[in-house]
Amino acid sequence: MTQNDELPGKQRFFVAYTGVRLPFKLINELTAEEVHNRNTYFRGYFDAQDRIIGFDKLAYGEVELAHRYTYHDNGKLRTAEITDIDGETKMLVFAEGDAA
Repeated sequence: MTQNDELPGKQRFFVAYTGVRLPFKLINELTAEEVHNRNTYFRGYFDAQDRIIGFDKLAYGEVELAHRYTYHDNGKLRTAEITDIDGETKMLVFAEGDAA
């Protein structure tokens, strides 16, 4: 899978994610220097409100998983676009009142 569409916003790096609900929460932040010593890590993108707008899971320089998120005006998740290692993309759409 190749994912080269970097998102706007602040880019940060993490060891893992937690949770089963979307959007996933990235945990154990890494510095840019620490990323160079890792084979697998998550590259997260955050908007001005520090909400995650997407992430890529990288393994040996290749993107294995990509999530892209948009939000309703009330802060609830609007869409989640998930691309797997085979390049297959699934779009999930949430109503403004959904709990996600």
